[in-house]
Amino acid sequence: MDTSGSALTPQRRPQLYVPVQDGGTGLRLRMFRTPLGTRTAVAFTTQAALVRALGPQQKWVRLGEPALRALTAPLGTDRITVDPLLTARRPYGHHAGAQPEGEARPRQRRTPPPASAAPQPAAH
Repeated sequence: MDTSGSALTPQRRPQLYVPVQDGGTGLRLRMFRTPLGTRTAVAFTTQAALVRALGPQQKWVRLGEPALRALTAPLGTDRITVDPLLTARRPYGHHAGAQPEGEARPRQRRTPPPASAAPQPAAH
């Protein structure tokens, strides 16, 4: 559910689970992009939904929608996506060392050996 441009109803302002990451001097919001490339903050209504989408290692904080909007405004975005259903994994780098920690590398399919020619009778 995308809540850009409209606030949640005043009667129901739940605390949201917002993904964060280490920022050197403290925690910072983890920003994402929509499929069309627009920057968005992502928030979840339950911890279980956050874990399903981003994994158990993802750090999070609880924030109300007004606080989350106040944090995203200086970053130039007013879009908040709540409980996204589909997420894409980070793209893998071209080098073996560039793989994100904790993510399994996809297995490569083995290509079948080339079909060999039909056996020829031995010449005597």
